[in-house]
Amino acid sequence: MALWIRYTQDGRDGFGRLDGDRIAVFTGELFGDPAPTGETVDLAEVTVALPCRPSKLIALWNNFHAMAEKQELARPEAPLFLLKPANTYRPSGAVIAVPEAAGRAMYEGELGIVIGKPARDLDETEAASHIFGYTCINDVTAPSILKADASFTQWCRAKGLDGFGPFGPVIATGLDPATLTVRTLVNGRERQNYPVSDMIFSPARLVSLLSQGMTLEPGDVIACGTSNGVGPIPKGGTVEVVIEGIGTLSNRFE
Repeated sequence: MALWIRYTQDGRDGFGRLDGDRIAVFTGELFGDPAPTGETVDLAEVTVALPCRPSKLIALWNNFHAMAEKQELARPEAPLFLLKPANTYRPSGAVIAVPEAAGRAMYEGELGIVIGKPARDLDETEAASHIFGYTCINDVTAPSILKADASFTQWCRAKGLDGFGPFGPVIATGLDPATLTVRTLVNGRERQNYPVSDMIFSPARLVSLLSQGMTLEPGDVIACGTSNGVGPIPKGGTVEVVIEGIGTLSNRFE
């Protein structure tokens, strides 16, 4: 298992493997053949950056049995998803200004799949080897926008505003996702706590199905969907998405 992190220090970008409060610095390409430099830096001396720069962030809807049951949703035959644009990306620790256009923002704590090599038209067995690792995601939504027009459900706009897709702080490799639990805390109070094993489409199955006709690139992120407990973010509130084995994604919303 490894925890890969990107950071900035003194105006320079870097990446490496996080071990406690120290980062072993690497060079090269994270999704290629990274090599250790032998240097280390203190986590406290750097600014945590996005762990990768996705060409697309794919966000799932209706992918947990518990939420589907509560909302009386039919089990989908294929993954239901939207794409979140790059302007939504923010690293852990970033302060996110909720745009006036959003009205009230809602949190959705989720597991994120990070693709490690190009994936197209894969079967489920092949897809597993294209998963580099996993991260934490807050798939923020503006519900007032979502159904503002009765003729069209505005998923992309409601979830595509600036800062509405924070993820990180690291990419964890070597994990069994079926053993993970997603917890979401708002101002320290737990609001979500659900097992990843309740997913309708498992990570490998998701990658396989999403790759049919659509190339997934290294660094692309799939937000696996959320379960029960979604709620509003109070102004000035801090939202933490916690997945043991990965870490804590923490952002304040103003």
